[in-house]
Amino acid sequence: MRAKYAAAPSQFVALADGRRIHLRDEGPRGGTPIVLLHGSNADLHTWQPWTDRLSKTHRVIRFDQRGHGLTGPAEDEGDTRAAFARDVDQLADKLGLERFILAGNSMGGGIALEYALTYPDRVAGLVLVDAAGAPRIGEAKGNIGFTLARTPGFSWLMGQITPRGLVERSLRQSVANQAIVTDAMVDRYWELLRYPGNRQATAQRFAAAQQPFSPEALARLKGTPTLIIWGERDGLIPLASGRWLAQQIPGAKFEVLRGIGHIPMEEAPGVSAELVERWLEQGATPAAPASSAPPA
Repeated sequence: MRAKYAAAPSQFVALADGRRIHLRDEGPRGGTPIVLLHGSNADLHTWQPWTDRLSKTHRVIRFDQRGHGLTGPAEDEGDTRAAFARDVDQLADKLGLERFILAGNSMGGGIALEYALTYPDRVAGLVLVDAAGAPRIGEAKGNIGFTLARTPGFSWLMGQITPRGLVERSLRQSVANQAIVTDAMVDRYWELLRYPGNRQATAQRFAAAQQPFSPEALARLKGTPTLIIWGERDGLIPLASGRWLAQQIPGAKFEVLRGIGHIPMEEAPGVSAELVERWLEQGATPAAPASSAPPA
């Protein structure tokens, strides 16, 4: 599996606690680096389209988080947001990052928020893409994989048997742009989910419910440039939750991608990356909300 998913420029680095993390560190040095955090049951490859564009002008770092991809599970206090955030901080220390822009999708967005609230001096800006951390407002259809992972008994069974068809169905229920669900994409999600320990980590993660951030906590992000990107047709974390998040973070810029679901960086890579580029070019400063449509 490493031969398939850890070709150059992949590398494995040891954190202070001895765990080895699969990462890719690309782009020119100098300037403010960008660290990308994937969502639940995803991996660093979900950011490939963004990396292809952003690494032309910025140092871009992405890695498989604990219990995901080729990093595998961690044997410590569990998969809490605080534990994920400590991993980010250890990795930043390892790579010599003083301040950086932190971007996250779904679960990764919740971890980015946790990190920014815990280590505010290191965060130069936030990019939240259909991020976890807000209350569920409105209808959330979810996907079958996440539903089963939350179900006692079924979660154990999924740790033993994970049909490829279940992964494909979950992906199709997560995105609005069905054209992106190719055989290669399904294989990647399915194969890396079955990396030793990842399915068990998934069950543990879903068993530990994460509470939404409070308005009081999010208000502390005042002064942190924040870009929020949301798929209009996100069936996992509804658009209304994204609007709530944008209202709670002072000065946040909120962009809606029409006709797009839960993973805009894979569903609409060009337009979503362009939003980030424009935000960076403007000095990552807050601006008025806008709505964008991906190209046909």
